[in-house]
Amino acid sequence: MEKNNQQPKPSGKDLLKVVFFGPESTGKTTLANDLAVHFNTTWAAEYMREYLQKKWDISKETCKKEDLIPIAQGQMKNEAFAEICANKVVFYDTNLLQLKVYSEVYYNGYCPPEIEKEVTSRTYDIYFLLYIDIPWEADDLRDKPNDREAMFQIFEEALKIKNISYITLKGAYSKRLETAKTILENALKNPK
Repeated sequence: MEKNNQQPKPSGKDLLKVVFFGPESTGKTTLANDLAVHFNTTWAAEYMREYLQKKWDISKETCKKEDLIPIAQGQMKNEAFAEICANKVVFYDTNLLQLKVYSEVYYNGYCPPEIEKEVTSRTYDIYFLLYIDIPWEADDLRDKPNDREAMFQIFEEALKIKNISYITLKGAYSKRLETAKTILENALKNPK
């Protein structure tokens, strides 16, 4: 993937890297933000949402194949900026594996090879897979309210295929938040 000259370089810091992963409307953004506040650190927003919302607002168009590379570049930039300012732990409201899953779902198994390569080369320490047992909330971009269980299975399978360990967060938001806090506090006390 061609890198934009304005791409920041990863910080090189020894950070605990935590990804929130899973289908739409499962609380990824809220958890990333709230945990970043709790741990006094940064989080990388999901660039796909920002990019596609702007596109929708301007032209009422949805994602096309030609949007995938710019979305991936924006996500990498968001991640690098978050890492530069992070304090011991950094949170990612999704990552490129999330983009790969959506690409394959919407484009009959297709994902640009440049994104595949980046997915393989990037590593994270903890993946939280968010379950679908909280209410689905409609917005301009969400479009799978009746496919939540199938989408969850697709996201879980993506982690298994990549042999990525993960922790599933279920239940009310308060339970998810407390579970994640406990896991992360232990991980920070006992670094690898």
